[in-house]
Amino acid sequence: MLDMETKSLQAKEKAEVTSSAEHTRPGPTFVPAVDIFENEKELNLLADMPGVKASDLHIGIKENILTLSGYASPPEKSDETDILREYRVGKYFREFTLSEMIDQNKIEAQLKDGVLKLRLPKVESARPRKIEVKTN
Repeated sequence: MLDMETKSLQAKEKAEVTSSAEHTRPGPTFVPAVDIFENEKELNLLADMPGVKASDLHIGIKENILTLSGYASPPEKSDETDILREYRVGKYFREFTLSEMIDQNKIEAQLKDGVLKLRLPKVESARPRKIEVKTN
C-alpha cells in the first residue's frame, strides 16, 4: 500500500537545506537520503547519516510527526595538514508525518555503519488479513 509520496522518494547526495526559513542555527543542515520499504507487517526506513554517533542522534514523535536529527562531528584533529577536504560536518534534520496505520509505541531504531534503520510496525487493524468464506 505505497502512496505516491513514498514512491517518489529517491536517494540524494548529502544535500544542505537551502531554504532560509529553515536556518535557525549557524552551520550547515543536511537532509539525509532516505529509503522506505513496506511489507504486510511494517514499514522500514533507512536514513543515511554518516559521521553521526548514537549519542548525537535524536528521534522523536510529537503530534504524529516523526523527527530525525543528528550531528556529524568533524574528525579528530591530528598533526596532519589538510590537502583535500570533501567530508562535510553539520546537523542532519528530516521530518515525516505518520499515519494512524503506524503503531507509534512499538517503533524501533538502530544505527549501524552510518545508516539509521527505523522499524515502523503497523497497527493490527492496518495489516492485511484473509477472511474465511463459509459454505452451508
